[in-house]
Amino acid sequence: MSVNSFGRLFRFTTWGESHGPAIGAIVDGCPPGLALSEADLQPFLDARRPGQSKYTTQRQEPDQVRILSGVFEGKTTGTPISLMIENVDQRSKDYSEVAKAYRPGHADYAYDAKYGFRDYRGGGRSSARETASRVAAGGVARLAIPEVTIRAWVSEIGGDAINIDNFDAAEITRNPFFCPDAEAAVRWEKIVDDARLSGSSVGAVVECEATGVPAGWGAPLYGKLDADLAAAMMGINAVKGVEIGDGFAAARLTGEGNADPMRPPKDPQGAGSPEFLANHAGGIAGGISTGQPVFVRVAFKPTSSILTPVETVNRDGEASEIRTKGRHDPCVGIRGVPVVEAMMALVLADHKLLHRGQCG
Repeated sequence: MSVNSFGRLFRFTTWGESHGPAIGAIVDGCPPGLALSEADLQPFLDARRPGQSKYTTQRQEPDQVRILSGVFEGKTTGTPISLMIENVDQRSKDYSEVAKAYRPGHADYAYDAKYGFRDYRGGGRSSARETASRVAAGGVARLAIPEVTIRAWVSEIGGDAINIDNFDAAEITRNPFFCPDAEAAVRWEKIVDDARLSGSSVGAVVECEATGVPAGWGAPLYGKLDADLAAAMMGINAVKGVEIGDGFAAARLTGEGNADPMRPPKDPQGAGSPEFLANHAGGIAGGISTGQPVFVRVAFKPTSSILTPVETVNRDGEASEIRTKGRHDPCVGIRGVPVVEAMMALVLADHKLLHRGQCG
């Protein structure tokens, strides 16, 4: 089963485990002639890198990416691009208890039920460590969609949401939470710190907007842009919900309230796209982009690896209790921001090529 790959024309495959020697990705289908170096990808990995504040896992990984193939004289060749990131700070001994019993909420039991055994060291493939590979691949994808700008932020932590009236894009990079509301970021310091100190964790909501996406990307029914975005986001570790545009809130609106009214183009000659007065649809209608910003909201559950003891069972089905030692994110959604951006880029790059392949 090729279940480690995603995409149709712009396709990537990730490989490696949390406590193996390295992780990485193979990106296939990238157009040739695009300027690409490791320095182009590193800023995105640096944004996801662990150990940058007390609000994330203290695992110290430099996450230096290496390009092993697919680039010659600084440009992509059109052949598979191989990316590798070494693991340098594993502590497998921290998982001795996990080897004996399952962490509730984690993939331990599900992996055992499917494969008959599992890599308990950090969760193996089920670890959020795998997402570094996606971020590297997403950096390549951005080169294929230079017309698009992608920006994500955390809008809620532990049930405490930002005030949209305080939204300041410049704030996103000024605090450790990728928070656009300076007041909310101060509140979140206590929320996340309290969870960390008590040996627990909290969830988060990440929002992502892509501007510059032209009308026409995506396809009806089985190639919908929003369906692929939902699949991409749900494929991220710890994600339990995805909304496009208004999402579930749309079910509470009337038809006229949910509509995105249109006016003629501002161009007096009628050229160009219509002017939209709202964007309840999140920039996608009938599975095809409308030219408006593409908007996605992603819900991350609380981290399952916690120090608080939780009832569980062992491999023999006997009652047990487990507390997870080691270094873990008290709120995994914080470092989910660059991962959500990467998945948005990968889906959009794929749909750009699909659109070009069908419509020229």
